[in-house]
Amino acid sequence: MAFSTKTRKILVALLITGWSLALIYYFFQLPAIKHSLKTKQLYYNNRLLMGTFWQVSSPNKQAATIVFSEASRIEQLLSKYIATSEISQLNRLGKLKVSPDTFYIIKKSIEFHDKTFKAFDITVGPLIDLWGFTTQEFQVPTDDKIRDTLKLVGSDKIILHGNDNVVEFKIPGMKIDLGAIAKGYALDCAVKKLKEHGINNCLINAGGQVYALGDKFGKNWKIAIQGRNKLEIIGALELKDKSASTSGNYEQFFLKGGRLYCHIIDPRTGYPANNQITSATVITDKGITADALSTAIFVLDKDSQKQLIKEFPETQIKIY
Repeated sequence: MAFSTKTRKILVALLITGWSLALIYYFFQLPAIKHSLKTKQLYYNNRLLMGTFWQVSSPNKQAATIVFSEASRIEQLLSKYIATSEISQLNRLGKLKVSPDTFYIIKKSIEFHDKTFKAFDITVGPLIDLWGFTTQEFQVPTDDKIRDTLKLVGSDKIILHGNDNVVEFKIPGMKIDLGAIAKGYALDCAVKKLKEHGINNCLINAGGQVYALGDKFGKNWKIAIQGRNKLEIIGALELKDKSASTSGNYEQFFLKGGRLYCHIIDPRTGYPANNQITSATVITDKGITADALSTAIFVLDKDSQKQLIKEFPETQIKIY
């Protein structure tokens, strides 16, 4: 989702110093691809959207405009950092008639909550606020504050009125945060628009998640998975008509008392996930599924991870 003004300044500063926040990035697809010869030319462009840099590579020069337009549309609906977004209004009012897009993603989020043993939960908004990840003013809350805040958490506390697309919270003070699923949905929407315009080959990198539409001149798109060190490659993928999403404990975090606290909160405990893995990558047909499951996998223990894999046999999951 879009960052606050303060966070955007931090992001720009980090980028200037050479620290990339993207967990997955182009493998041999850097800006030099733009010099490709004659008929095998790739057009390359990037833009800051939904709190990260989106990069588009395609033989069709119109692809980037289409992708950025659709991602911006979804951001205006779903970003909790935009005061006029439907999510911001819902969080303030507790009940709101929303657009089909917003209703759909909330409904899908509840389904993922139920299928991931409650590890994926968009109602973690109050917990993210409590730990300071919303404002970047980090703190380690007391156990009592976490217990009190957990009373506001739980996707079973969301009421959906399907007849008129109304979303309602059962408890005042609840907030939803779509940061762990919105990019995936935006990717799916962008790919749909590309196909509607007859564009069937495009690689979209949304800072930690990619969608590889079609192929690159007859060959699969090659993607590298970045490790904790930006120069470290811990895995490589070849994708065609697939999305890959990586969630890791080095994307956003703070250190306190020698301990690392990452931004991925376990909604069942109220504490940042701490299951001794560095990252989880999910590859599947839909961006929305890859996005949600990579977060859930990162939260779950090994036994639950194995069960989740059985629930989604069409996906590939890589844990590092």
